[in-house]
Amino acid sequence: MDLSKAIRERLAALEPQSLDLLDESERHAGHEGAKAGGSHFRLTIVSPRFSGKDQITRHRMIYEVLGPLMQREIHALAIQALTPDEL
Repeated sequence: MDLSKAIRERLAALEPQSLDLLDESERHAGHEGAKAGGSHFRLTIVSPRFSGKDQITRHRMIYEVLGPLMQREIHALAIQALTPDEL
């Protein structure tokens, strides 16, 4: 399975205007989460669906659509979630 593709497909539910996903797993080689097979990603996502929501709620929305991927495949996810007005 192409994990980056699976993440992008799930995040499409948030109707992003832009989405930048960077796999930083190589930078974390030897880290406990990497040993267990979990990947490290950095995400910047811009969506009007985040309007009127605080950062915690935005992160929860992202975790919700990623669902079971957050249980094993993704060990760490650094998130920057913005509305179009915040660019």
